[in-house]
Amino acid sequence: MRVRAIVIRILLQLHHDKRTAALMILAPVLVLTLMWLIFGGDTYQPKIALVNAPQQFADRLEDDDSVVLHMSEYDAGQALSRAEIDAIVSFESGEPKIKLEGVDSTKSRAVLMQVERALRPDMNAPEPDVTYLYGYKDIEMFDNFGPILIGFFVFFFVFLVAGISFLGERNTGTLERVLATPLRRWELVLGYLLGFGIFTVLQSALIAWFAVNILGVMMVGSFELVLALTILTAMTALCIGTFISAFANNEMQMIQFIPIVIVPQVFFSGLFDLSTMAPPLQALAHFMPLWYVADALRGVMLRGYGWGEVWFDALVLGCICLFFVCVNILALKKHRRI
Repeated sequence: MRVRAIVIRILLQLHHDKRTAALMILAPVLVLTLMWLIFGGDTYQPKIALVNAPQQFADRLEDDDSVVLHMSEYDAGQALSRAEIDAIVSFESGEPKIKLEGVDSTKSRAVLMQVERALRPDMNAPEPDVTYLYGYKDIEMFDNFGPILIGFFVFFFVFLVAGISFLGERNTGTLERVLATPLRRWELVLGYLLGFGIFTVLQSALIAWFAVNILGVMMVGSFELVLALTILTAMTALCIGTFISAFANNEMQMIQFIPIVIVPQVFFSGLFDLSTMAPPLQALAHFMPLWYVADALRGVMLRGYGWGEVWFDALVLGCICLFFVCVNILALKKHRRI
């Protein structure tokens, strides 16, 4: 009887907390659907630009499911620097030369294997001379994923800590007491953001420093720029986390938002190859803050980009941060009109 009473009490709690019940059912369905869409995509086809290449060689690459582009040396170099192609294969006096983009070791290996198969019928063909625009021959997979993981962990933990902390302020009545003072809504939001912001600056600096100096993640660009980008990432996560906390009634509900807010961003951050997805899914990535974080950090850390190349990513993150600051101010209206 006592066990049955506990079971009934739990079922009644779930019945009254429809949001928790819905998230328990819908969140796994959403994540499984995303995984099906992402991992059910086409096999990656290396994008190779050919310069002065024999037609038979080009035909063999196309038969091997490579995307072959015939380009001038200058246009191919520009496309490679923008990461629009994976490699340039050129022929000088019959000798093949391969210039790899080099950031993604998986794509580099795919290019080398396909070029080797295309050269194999020509028994007298010399070994190709391989060079790298970015990276190096033995670049590790963690070097490619490292910048993405730095951005993800900064975003995830700041989102979670900020959301739960702000929720605690509301549930303990601290927020209502503060709002009873002459303090304006924008002053309250700015104060919370700056207060948590001091912690996020320290956290971001520690994560970036540890990844580069202790774990040895590849760093070509400016560490100061990486630090600035991680701080901007943390502030964006802070604004989103405090806003999401307005829709949670307890810590458990805040955690339940992770599959809805965080997990989809992981799939579209660059950890998985977006080019194999359907075009609508590729476009969806541009609505994810973590995509801009990963794009900027990979550019700086792996390609040596400066502010001139990553300013747009930083601008988008800044606009997202400013937007959620505004909606956080508006969300406080339900507690007190000022």
